Amino acid sequence: MIGEQQTPRATDVASTKLPDAWAHTPLTVVMPTYNEAGNLPGMVELLMGLDQPGLRLLVVDDSSPDGTGKIADELAESHLTEDGKPRMSVLHRTAKDGLGRAYAAGMAKAVEDGAEYVLQMDADGSHPAGKIAEMLGVARSTGSGLVVGSRYVPGGTLSDAWGAHRKLLSRWANAYASTILGTRVRDITGGFNLWSADALKAIDLASIGSAGYSFQVEMKFKALRRGFQVMEVPIHFEDRTVGESKMNLAVQLESIAMPWKLRARAGKR
Repeated sequence: MIGEQQTPRATDVASTKLPDAWAHTPLTVVMPTYNEAGNLPGMVELLMGLDQPGLRLLVVDDSSPDGTGKIADELAESHLTEDGKPRMSVLHRTAKDGLGRAYAAGMAKAVEDGAEYVLQMDADGSHPAGKIAEMLGVARSTGSGLVVGSRYVPGGTLSDAWGAHRKLLSRWANAYASTILGTRVRDITGGFNLWSADALKAIDLASIGSAGYSFQVEMKFKALRRGFQVMEVPIHFEDRTVGESKMNLAVQLESIAMPWKLRARAGKR
């Protein structure tokens, strides 16, 4: 089996109040958007209100026709540090070419601009902002290259809005990818992930081949292959209330094929 490394899991942290030095850790939240005008303002206010002075937000907008990019620019102008520096910025891309590529572009930009940690977070409200401090605390205290906000470790839960079929499909997708790749990450498909800059540099974002949601699987697998410790912190995953999911048939097919491609490539090395 490839990727046989044991994956420790963090299920409890005594407090989400970070030591002052850790709260000032340069952490950039990368948030891809496409037609998220109804969700973005609330998400920005939530993140900017966290007790983490080192937190910055980078919105990666793929030329949303609903004006999300313009809204992001306006929000960025109103969120500054005490010395007048921006706490939020916007990366405008000219085409919609996949969630994975949007994340890769944003994460590369965040590391280039000096972030020590980079957090992937959706704009639809499904990921709990209140868990960010805990995830950063786990990363800092354990030296992990990746902390996963996990739906499938003890304490993790899914929205009641998810029907039984959707829940079973999600669990099957995780089991499918983990079995093929031989990993012990319980939420390998999850998209709420905190990365160290060192891990992202070692993975080489430019080498990532996934355009869609399989980006999550490819990134975690490559982190494990490069020897980084992965921790999983339980989260409650909420369903979006505004807008539509970006999942389509092409994305689903890529997600089915990608674990086999990764396994084949790893076998050749």
